[in-house]
Amino acid sequence: MQEKVLSVKRNGFKVLFLDILALVIFIALFVGGIIILDSETMTGIGGIMVAVGAIGVLIGWIPLCGLHVMKPQEALVLTLFGKYYGTLKNDGFYWVNPFCSSFNPAAKTKLNQSGDVNGGNKPSPAVIFGANGAVAGEATSIINNKISLKIMTLNNSRQKINDCLGNPVEIGIAVMWKVVDTAKAVFNVDNYKEYLSLQCDTALRNIVRVYPYDVAQNVDTTGDGVADEGSLRGSSEVVAERIRQEIQSKVDEAGLEIVEARITYLAYAPEIAAVMLQRQQASAIIDARKMIVDGAVGMVEMALERLEKGGLVDLDDERKAAMVSNLLVVLCGNHDAQPIVNTGSLYS
Repeated sequence: MQEKVLSVKRNGFKVLFLDILALVIFIALFVGGIIILDSETMTGIGGIMVAVGAIGVLIGWIPLCGLHVMKPQEALVLTLFGKYYGTLKNDGFYWVNPFCSSFNPAAKTKLNQSGDVNGGNKPSPAVIFGANGAVAGEATSIINNKISLKIMTLNNSRQKINDCLGNPVEIGIAVMWKVVDTAKAVFNVDNYKEYLSLQCDTALRNIVRVYPYDVAQNVDTTGDGVADEGSLRGSSEVVAERIRQEIQSKVDEAGLEIVEARITYLAYAPEIAAVMLQRQQASAIIDARKMIVDGAVGMVEMALERLEKGGLVDLDDERKAAMVSNLLVVLCGNHDAQPIVNTGSLYS
């Protein structure tokens, strides 16, 4: 199905003026015919005038059904007796075949996205009372079949997915998308909004299963057979771009363009969050201890070198070992050291 943009002129005001003028003429004929019939002169002409005026008034409103007001970045898909007639895309006041009807199967679909929320305002209720006074209707609203061509933002619900190591993570994405082919969006899929939401969920699962949450060894995330350092937390831009490409490959037939995809939420699932936090804390403590030890060893080496170079103290191997042990305890301890001062002989 290929999109066909209607190239009709913006002659809505012209048709509106002519139709109103025609209705005024038909009403005048109808009233003039009645006056002639009441005067009992030229009843034949009066009857014809009444008939023409009545028929004109009855069918004169039909051309008004072909008037459409289009705003910027809006489109209207029209069908004529079940066949695709064309799409109105440009802004303006148009007149088309009045027997054309607009078609948009996704008009009633409300997703968690921009354009589908009304700021919390509920539609005014349309109440119908039955014979016994009971309410027979529910809250309804006027359905707008126009298709927005603006960039929309879809915030899909968070999903719990296992990463490549089997750890359950919760992740949410925001997808910026727009309709580029109204004919494909309306006729190629049953409901392009629901179709997009489903493809977002599927693409998210397919990509997240390839990556670990944190950098892991011997994990190939690119598919080239070489282990790399890709991860959900550290390579969010790369992951988001792969998700966008995956979604785009699925929604091409629906006439949609995925402008951008972003990760909005990423965390371990609650059932393993505490354990993974302890693991991260342990890893951080080990890294910190390693850095402290490396620094302490360097300081001890520097101290011994300066003592020997200056000739201040001549220490044997046993005394050097004792000095190294004491310095490492002081430098690597968690608390401030409480030194004991030896006031006697150095070897006592």
